[in-house]
Amino acid sequence: MGGAAAVDVIVVGAGLAGLACAQDLTAAGLRVRVLERSDAVGGRMRTDLVRGFRLDRGFQVFNTSYPQVRRRVDLRALRLHAFTPGFVLAGSRGRYRFSDPTRRPDLAADLLPGRLAPLRDVAALGLLSARDMVLPPALLRRGRDVPTRNALAAAGVSAATVDAVLRPFLAGVFLEDELHTSSRVFHLVWRSMLRGTLCLPEEGIGAVPAQLARELPVGTLRLGVPVAELTPDGVRLADGSEAAVPSVVVATEPAEAARLLPGLAVPATSAVTTLYHAAPVSPLREPVLLVDSDRELLNSVVLSEVVPGCSGDGRALVSTSVLGDRADEARVRARLAELYECDTSDWEHLADYRIPAALPAMPAPHPLTRSSRFAPGRYVCGDHRTTSSVQGALASGARAARELLADLGGVASGAAVQGNGSGTIG
Repeated sequence: MGGAAAVDVIVVGAGLAGLACAQDLTAAGLRVRVLERSDAVGGRMRTDLVRGFRLDRGFQVFNTSYPQVRRRVDLRALRLHAFTPGFVLAGSRGRYRFSDPTRRPDLAADLLPGRLAPLRDVAALGLLSARDMVLPPALLRRGRDVPTRNALAAAGVSAATVDAVLRPFLAGVFLEDELHTSSRVFHLVWRSMLRGTLCLPEEGIGAVPAQLARELPVGTLRLGVPVAELTPDGVRLADGSEAAVPSVVVATEPAEAARLLPGLAVPATSAVTTLYHAAPVSPLREPVLLVDSDRELLNSVVLSEVVPGCSGDGRALVSTSVLGDRADEARVRARLAELYECDTSDWEHLADYRIPAALPAMPAPHPLTRSSRFAPGRYVCGDHRTTSSVQGALASGARAARELLADLGGVASGAAVQGNGSGTIG
């Protein structure tokens, strides 16, 4: 690897965690090389151009409230397009809207008692939301950690309302439909949704890591360079060449991190499949998430209503996600006809994205952050070390940089490292 002798740190992986780590290390004066085995940055946050349509690799949303996002990302440059706050619940019970009445009171009629849920449940959920929105994140992080289902019950939300309303929606957030996810994580995520805006960049979700990569010094990033293994002196690449370097940060997905760092404990991951269709006419003329109340699908959205430019020929682009790493397109299409109440027979099937390790599991009790230190000169970061979110990935990268610099005794100005030591959603 040319120029390896002039490198202080190698970062393996150019996802959000690796890019954040590299940003902070270069800002502190270290010479960094980021090695990415793929042909572009982003990890799971990639956008492809398929037959004139911009398709994210799996349905994703971008939350503007995350502290690390506000510190690192030029939001104006992303040209963000917002979703309608809340979601539409569709299925055998009919169609209802779950909306934040503080933002869109004109859309909150279904929160009236007896429609979406009983008065007691609406009030209980309102109190929970108010608490999560106003309490400092530090207090939410210190709360007792139990499965989300237990926390909702303790807050006074009935099991019937949880199963009919919250469970279908949260299954799409956490990619598990039993609500085993840590209640601390749930409260922090719920808070971020209440305080932030859910949106998508004009050029797709891949624009976020692409912007971070452009901030790195020229020559820092190397694409198409897979790492075969870590050696006592540095790394060995897939082509057999070796690079000697005192410090290595592994910023890959969990299974790859465990391969490169034998003995590293990694969480289980959840799988999701996202299907894309082009429809002649938009089946729902609103930028809103449609949630399947019967849980046959996770959710669906007409992305061209969110970002009109994602469609290259004027047709509607529909994204639909299903739990697991496989989906029957014909069954999905039939279910979409029921949910959107329209004929889907003339929809063109554009692509499927099967993502076996889409999200690290976060069952209770879940550590909200873990040290990046694995061995002397060896570090690991990623959302599997914190919370499965953009915030978690960025904060984990920042922590790895901070701990590496501390172990080196500080280089240039450690103050250049962008903090949020909690590494959680805040």
